[in-house]
This record gives sequence, structure tokens and C-alpha cells, in this order.
Amino acid sequence: MAIGLSEEHEALRESVTGWAERAVPAEVVRSTVGVLADAGTEERPVFWSALAGQGLLGLHIPEEYGGSGYGLLETAVAIEALSERVAPGPMVPTVLAGAAILASENKKAQADLLPGLADGSLVGAVALDAQISGARDGDALTITGAAGFVLGGAVADALVLPVTTDAGEEWVAVDAAQATVTPVKSLDLTRGVAKVELDGVRVPAERVLTGLTATEVRDIAAIVLGADAVGVAAWCVSAAADYAKVRVQFGRPIGQFQGVKHKISRMLVALEQARATVWDATRAEGAERGYAAAIAAVMAPDAAVQCAKDAIQTFGGIGYTFEHDAHLYYRRALTIRALLGPSSEWSDRVAALALDGVSREMEIDLPEEAEPLREAIRAELAEIAALEGVEQKRALAKAGFVMPHLPKPWGRAASPLEQVLIHQEIRAAKIKLPQMIIGAWVVPSLVAYGTPEQQERFLPSTLSGELVWCQLFSEPGAGSDLASLQMKAEKVEGGWKLNGQKIWTSVAHVAEWGICIARSDTSKPKHDGITYFLVDMKAPGVTVRPLTEMTGENLFNEVFLDDVFVPDEMVVGEVNEGWRVARNTLSNERVSLSSGSGGTGASVPDLLGLAGRLGRELTAVERQDLARVVCEAHSINALSLRVTLKQLAGSEPGADASVRKLLSTAHAQHVSEVAVSLLGTAAVTAADWKLGDAGYWNRAVLATRAMTIYGGTTEVQLNIIAERMLGLPRDPEPGK
Repeated sequence: MAIGLSEEHEALRESVTGWAERAVPAEVVRSTVGVLADAGTEERPVFWSALAGQGLLGLHIPEEYGGSGYGLLETAVAIEALSERVAPGPMVPTVLAGAAILASENKKAQADLLPGLADGSLVGAVALDAQISGARDGDALTITGAAGFVLGGAVADALVLPVTTDAGEEWVAVDAAQATVTPVKSLDLTRGVAKVELDGVRVPAERVLTGLTATEVRDIAAIVLGADAVGVAAWCVSAAADYAKVRVQFGRPIGQFQGVKHKISRMLVALEQARATVWDATRAEGAERGYAAAIAAVMAPDAAVQCAKDAIQTFGGIGYTFEHDAHLYYRRALTIRALLGPSSEWSDRVAALALDGVSREMEIDLPEEAEPLREAIRAELAEIAALEGVEQKRALAKAGFVMPHLPKPWGRAASPLEQVLIHQEIRAAKIKLPQMIIGAWVVPSLVAYGTPEQQERFLPSTLSGELVWCQLFSEPGAGSDLASLQMKAEKVEGGWKLNGQKIWTSVAHVAEWGICIARSDTSKPKHDGITYFLVDMKAPGVTVRPLTEMTGENLFNEVFLDDVFVPDEMVVGEVNEGWRVARNTLSNERVSLSSGSGGTGASVPDLLGLAGRLGRELTAVERQDLARVVCEAHSINALSLRVTLKQLAGSEPGADASVRKLLSTAHAQHVSEVAVSLLGTAAVTAADWKLGDAGYWNRAVLATRAMTIYGGTTEVQLNIIAERMLGLPRDPEPGK
């Protein structure tokens, strides 16, 4: 996985990675480490000319100034790849300086400086924290003051600096030779920092970066240093996972222990959130850019620091040694976060923007050839929109709009592009799709494994939302370990008799049919000898007993089946091969349950609405909590968009999809917890949505506790990520 998604971005990444493997071997990195650790001085790395020759310093610079004419996304792709090797040198500050100058309105400064920054003949640096004052001298400025801890400052030729004047803050680009630059021993042993002092330096008009603001510079820095942080985190995740596969303790690889497994899975989650937010910030424009960049500044540096810490913990004693590379990544992560400023400050900005109504729609840029297809879909939906009630829902089902990815006649065999268009046009037409509930998990399994007779009987009414299903899977002794189920299916003339108990069965008290798995051959191994049945919930021997949940409501039930007869034609798939069908159902269940707030209404817009109704300013702590869930929601949306774009390109979603599922299950919990914390003493109100904000959110905070349990617990999801995405060893079978 990487920041870039397209084939071009993947090719760029592979090219940069291949070049770095040749030009930046471990001994080059360690040589820089030795110099900075001992002397504290920085020099241009030996590969600087070759780096410039690859065009990597000018990816974001227009061709008229000697660059490649791309943008910050391509630059982020290259920075990520280089940072994975903790490549030394001033690439990042040079890129940052070029991007800042390019964002100004001063064409003369751009023409003078950008070509040198692109071809490597000039090294740039930007002071993100300075106390420099300036006095106007016509169109020129005379500046005096100091900037502390400028990344790459000791080797810079051009310094981009903020200056406080009577007109407010302005930015200038000065020759480093005009300043007193003092190297400072750096925490990061691969890149140096320096203090910069100026005493009456005259800056001509052609070096005053008109139109450039501090907010703009910091947003650019959030993206550039964010990509740097993503590269650090990426190495930490892959290195820790690789080590956990081979390091043996207590007779097995440490990656087989759940504590280690879950730690590295959490690292991957943080990495992919950081990637998605930095990626989105490179795409954002206008007012949305500041919002997206601030979120990236919260997510990426903290992810790098946390991943580095967890990598060191995974490596154990060897990871704490100077000879191991882990500390180099930890040092760089800490430095990035220090340069950008505390994440709490960025979080405060996120909260302020969100409370002011700023948000970011994750729009998809579709090709022009999509328009004829859009028009056809729009016309078809217009006819359906004219219908009402059940007739409209039946028409949606018949036309394949309910689950368009399914094959005809149940869906439309829609490509990812057509699915996106259908989603957009249904939303635009304000059409509400049928509420299938459990049926949404049943349909794909019947399409894949059901007989033609089963499909004709059940699918039309399920797709229209008229037929209510329940899922008879979990048992008192078989929850997450579902294959341990004990319900017996005994073969009798014309069918089967089912005996046993199911539990945690949603809507069983109103369901007409249930999907049920039972053990049909006890002589076979755990995952074999299971058969998948369709059960009439009104059949003799079916007893449903409601279970009262912590909300006081009754959605769950326990179901007892006593000699319940199921005819042979109600077996789905092959006898004793039901686990395969059940896995299909479970995969759809986990996608469905993790795709939103699960009907609790616990979303960020709801939370912001509550904050607006409080009639008071939020405290600093409350703003931090609010920002946390805003950032989380944004990262989930960005991950979802990345999944869609990968599918449109014909590739597998990869880690983005798995991470999105995991984050989504807990997101509504986090939102409702923040909401309840805002209520103050009103949070003593009963958990009843009829009792205003307090009752609504108290119900939500109770109801959402189920979201990280049903549909696959968080712990199971972490195991899936560890084993399928990171390749860590599977848990041993009991008794082995």
C-alpha cells in the first residue's frame, strides 16, 4: 500500500524505491548518522545530485521553472518512498521551500529560485517558528530577528521566513549567506536543524513573497511532513511484522501471540489512516484544503510516533540498541511532530473549522464517458421515483437497483463505475432503498449458492424489503468461534430435524424466515459437517424468547429449535458444506455492520448539531475530544473513497477496506461517548430517545456497545488484519 493509488503513482513509487535501494544503502545512512551524532554538522548527502537528476525535487514545480509540472500528491508519493529508507538529507525542506514560494504571487521570486530548487543547485529551508520583525522600506523590507530549529537550515541556500510587519505577517525568501546560521545538534540523526539569526537584512521587493500566508505555509508543511511521517510509519509496520514472523519465543513466533498480533494490526490501522488523510489533503482545494491538511497534521505525525514506539517494543532489546535502525525512525517521527507543532493545536483548528460548518465531501472525479450511462440511470430512476410505497420498492428490486453489483436478474451485474453512478443518482432523486436488515446478508448467499427455486421464491420479496429474515448462527458456546456450533441436524425422510439453541438473534421475534447453520455430521472436523438451512420461523418447534438489552429494548432473541422439520429443498449449497455458504454470509454481515452508525444516529453531523445547541463555548478538552472523532470520521470517509477508486481501477481494495471496517465498528461508540461528555449533569437522564438530547445520546452510548461485538468482534477483526494483511502466523489449533 502507498499514498498514491493510480498506476502512474505506483510506477513512480517503484521507481523511487528502486533508485533509493541503489543510491541510499544502509552504509550511506549510517555515515550521516555518525557525522550528526558526533559533530552535529550536516552536509549535502553524496546522492544529492543523483536525487535531483531523478527529478524528485521538482515534481511539484511547473515545467516553466524546470520542474515536472505535477503536484503535491506526486511529491508525497516520492517522499513516502524515501522516508521508508530514512533517507538523509534536505529533500523535504527543499520541497517545502519550493512549494511555499510557488504558493506566493511573486513571479520574480519564482523565476529566480524555483529552477535551482528543482535541479538541486539550491537547497531550501522554511522556518515554521520565528520571531522576526520587519520595517517597510518602500517595496522592500529590512528584517531583524531569529528563527529557531529550521530543518535543513545549515545546508540551505534559500531561506523562507515569516516576518511580522505593521501590515501583519509577511513571508520572504532570503539568501542564507545574509543570515547567521548556527547548526544545532539534532534529535534526528539523519537530518540536521539550525538556528537562523538576521540583523538588519534588506529584502528587496522581488524576494517578498506577496500573497503567502502563515496558514498556507503550515498547510503545505502538514502535507509534506505528513508524507514524511507516513514513510516512517510504513517502515515501522513492515519491519515489525517481518520480525514478528521469525522471532521465536516460548516455542513459537511472537507474531502468533495475540498481544503482538493486535499491536501490529493497530499500527497498520494508524498507518492507513495517516496515508488516507495525507492523500486527501493533497487533493483538497480552497477552504477544504485547510480542513483536510489540519486533519493530516493530527493523524500522520502521531501515527509515526506511535508506530515507531510499537516497533521498538516489538523488536524488544535489540530494538533499543543504537545499531538497530528503529531509533532512527523514532527520532525522525518525534522531530516531524515537533516541527509541525503539537497535535493539540492542530486538533483545536479542526474543531474550530468543524464547528463553523466546514467539512469535506469525498467526491469522485468520473470520466466523461460515464455521462451517457448516468443519463440512462437517471431516466430509469425517474420512472421509479414516480411510484410510491411498496410498488416503488418492488420496482427498485426488479430493476436491480437494490444490490446492483449482483448478477442479473437480482442485480445489474454493475461495474464499480455503474455502482457509483447508481448511488449518486438514487441520492439525488431522494429515493429510499428498501430496508432489508438481515436480508442484505442473505441475498448474496442465495445468489451464490441457492437453487433456482429458492432464488425465485425468496429473492424478489427480500430485495423489496417485504420479507423479514433473521440469522440463526450464534450459540451460547459458539460466538466468534462460530464453527464450534452444536445444533444438530438429523436426516429424516424428506428433510432434516433440527435441535438446539441459537442466541443473539436480531429481529427473530418478527422474522418470517431464518438462515440457520447446524452440525449435520459430527464425525467430521470442526469446519466440516455443517449444513446451511432456510428455516420457517412459524414452523412447529420454533420458540423465540426476547432478550432485553442494556437499552431496555428487545432486538436480540434466543431461539430454541425442538425437532423442527426443514425439507430438503430448504438446504442451501451442498450438505456438510455449509461453512462455505456461512462464510459468504459473514463477509457481507461484516461489511454491512461496519458501514455506518448501525441505525443509532451517532454520527459526527449529529454531534456537531448537539454542540451547536448547548448554548455555550466548548472547553479546551471538549474541543480536543470533538476533533478526535471528526478526524476519525474523515479518515474513514477517505479510506472509503480510496476503496472505491481502487475498485474503479480494477484492483483489490487491500488494507484500506479492512481498516475501514475496523474503524467503522467503533466510530459510533466514540461519537456517542463524546456527546455524552458534553451533556454534563444532563447525562443522568434516562436512555430514551424521546427525552431530548440527553435521552437520545444516552441511548446511543448504550446501544453502540454492541457494534464492536456483533458481526465479528474487534479482536477477531484485528486477527484478520494481522493474518491476511500482514501475513502474521495464524493462531494454533487447540491442542496442537
